[in-house]
Amino acid sequence: MSSGTHQGHGPAGHRHDHPPGAHDHGPGDGHASGAGTTFRRLGLSLALTSTIMVAETIGGLWSGSLALLSDAGHMLTDAGALTLAMVAAWVATRKPDDRRTFGFRRAEVLAAQLNVGALILLTGWLSWEAISRLREGAPPIDLGLMSVVAAVGLAANLAILGVLRHDHGLNARSAFLHVVADTVSSIAILIGAGVMWLRPGWTWLDPLLSLAIAALILWGTVGLIREITEVLMEGVPGHLALEEVQAAMAVASPDIMAIHDLHLWTISSGLYALSAHVVISPEGLGRNDEILTAVKHALCDRFRIEHTTLQIETAGYAHVHAVCPQDH
Repeated sequence: MSSGTHQGHGPAGHRHDHPPGAHDHGPGDGHASGAGTTFRRLGLSLALTSTIMVAETIGGLWSGSLALLSDAGHMLTDAGALTLAMVAAWVATRKPDDRRTFGFRRAEVLAAQLNVGALILLTGWLSWEAISRLREGAPPIDLGLMSVVAAVGLAANLAILGVLRHDHGLNARSAFLHVVADTVSSIAILIGAGVMWLRPGWTWLDPLLSLAIAALILWGTVGLIREITEVLMEGVPGHLALEEVQAAMAVASPDIMAIHDLHLWTISSGLYALSAHVVISPEGLGRNDEILTAVKHALCDRFRIEHTTLQIETAGYAHVHAVCPQDH
């Protein structure tokens, strides 16, 4: 068996198949229900995040803590991430049309790209401000206020993590990672406040914590960039192996001789698409529907691949690779 990198063509035997209950590739009732639940969770998380962001901004300005202001800035990107995730979740419920046959599910990828841009800008600003304070010296800090605000922020972040832990979409996970970073930041700020209380001269620790928060943001951003790039490049989903998928298809029916021109990619979080040519034996002619059903069940049951486009052909089929004329 081989998986080619080109798409064969042939008018005969082409089937565009859907698993039972998934003929409409737009979000159906199940998708709409899930999107509604996600929307409510994201809305609750946004309300908590916005409240703590305001509290940390005021607390950072009053206490003089750059680390606290850095965390407030991170909370601002969290609020942006959650807002974009809510917009993407709403847009994803729109039905496919003649121009967008897969619907609007990839709106989440566009939103995630905007999140990445905001994170990069935030990281740059935090790093610049922290380095300036390390050079020029940090101002006095109200450690009591710093500790109280950080503790409230930590409690809120833990609550938000509890709300978001059930959602696995790209933007929901992006927002989850934002909040994880905020949780770690709040813990670091609390520890830093305790250390500076014991060592009053160690005010340099505050901008150093801000640099650490910036590095944490950048680390999460790199992972998100890689995931977005894989989706846009239509790479094989990270949790799937092309060889395993091909092997499972080949043994789905005794009439299958080979699988080739196999392509597998991600439409959006949890929605995967596959196209392939299925070569069958002469004895399998006339049992196309039976073969297609067997292959579809293997793909859906084992790999959760629901959208499949399969072309059935015999070993003697001559592939015609037409070259479309170029416009001049």
